Amino acid sequence: MSKKVVAMILAGGKGTRLEALTKKTAKPAVSFAAKYRIIDFPLSNCANSGINTIGVLTQYESTDLDAYVGNGEKWGLNGVHSLMTSLAPRQTEQGANWYKGTADAITQNIDFLDDNNPDYVLILSGDHIYKTLYNDMIDLHEESGADATISVIEVDPAEASRFGIMAVDKNDRIVEFQEKPKQPKSNLASMGVYVFTWKTLRKYLVADSKDPKSEHDFGNNIIPNMLNNKLKLQAYRFKGYWRDVGTLASLHQANMDIALDNRLLDLYDGSRSTRIYTEDTYSVPQYIGPQGSITRSIANQGSVILGKVDCCVISSDAVIEENALCTKCVIMAGARVKVGAKVNNAIIAPNVVVEENARINLKSDKVVLIAKGGKK
Repeated sequence: MSKKVVAMILAGGKGTRLEALTKKTAKPAVSFAAKYRIIDFPLSNCANSGINTIGVLTQYESTDLDAYVGNGEKWGLNGVHSLMTSLAPRQTEQGANWYKGTADAITQNIDFLDDNNPDYVLILSGDHIYKTLYNDMIDLHEESGADATISVIEVDPAEASRFGIMAVDKNDRIVEFQEKPKQPKSNLASMGVYVFTWKTLRKYLVADSKDPKSEHDFGNNIIPNMLNNKLKLQAYRFKGYWRDVGTLASLHQANMDIALDNRLLDLYDGSRSTRIYTEDTYSVPQYIGPQGSITRSIANQGSVILGKVDCCVISSDAVIEENALCTKCVIMAGARVKVGAKVNNAIIAPNVVVEENARINLKSDKVVLIAKGGKK
């Protein structure tokens, strides 16, 4: 698609609900499914869709994320005709400001978009787990003559109040948008994936930047303003696995989904057209000892399993020592569960040691985070 489409990935949120996991790193850089980081998913989706000009908008604790993203080599985005760059808030003639909201983050990078002069801008979140090609959504946007197209997914009506909710007509044209409504009128939830016609969006961003009452947010301001002005907003119905992993419980559940049923999100599909790309840790091969066992689990290279694990996701260089037992655990890189320890329904943060014969969360359905300094 070349410069027909430029993607902007919003990756600057604090992610406070992930507690210690995001104390020193941005949420999109958090580990997922043993081998990956969360941001691998939108970046791989872009690369697989032929979108080769991407801005990654960073802000909170961005050092690790910036280093990981680099020049886009992991996703094949460092070629002569490709461009991937991190876009952090910067000081200009107008002063220095943090990104005030999702729309303001794009507004502060209007010059980047003007330089690339795309027909369409694809706005993505850096902290969602899903596999897709964006081409059909962009084609729908173009063919329908929409000013904005929003990817939507059907959610449990009981959960609808957690999302931006769309009401649509028989042609899936959006007629009403509610941001996290107490009484939702439908169960079509926004995925935070938008295609905008750039010239139209630019006008709305500029106007929004001059409104002192605005929250400078797509869901609260830009989209409602477009609807109020009778612009054409189209819904694109997404079919497949999608999860917002903004909480410990949702991050844990998404990892368990992958461990228990890889048909939900197939990371083993050999097709290059939908592969999720990531860095190679260059660790030693995985090792399962003579008394070790692993069931209903995934384990990355470099993991050493001398005890027993069931329904776990085990990252590189993690060690499960003799007679240890882990069930329903997300064990991140470099973590160690020592001899005789038993851990259930937990996320074990990177490089954390669970001490010998520890007993953690054995009878609880609530997910706990084990971080440096003890259980959270």
